[in-house]
Amino acid sequence: MPLVVPGVTADNLGDDQIQEWANKLVGKTISDGPSSETTFCKTELPQETRVIQPGSIVTKDFRENRLNVHVNEDGTVSHVTKG
Repeated sequence: MPLVVPGVTADNLGDDQIQEWANKLVGKTISDGPSSETTFCKTELPQETRVIQPGSIVTKDFRENRLNVHVNEDGTVSHVTKG
């Protein structure tokens, strides 16, 4: 019988995965078009992703497998978090 730990699943984003996404996204803009050196295509983001604009109202519920992509006023990604 496998060990079951509440809240721990294969889909949970670890700190190393958050850092990988930060490396891919910070400084780029999120777009509907193809990825390039300065843009990243929305369809290539994980399914559980929300892009947070400055001043946006967001829920405070924490989802271990959700990637939060924070963007600046100019649309470039400033940082990423999980939750």
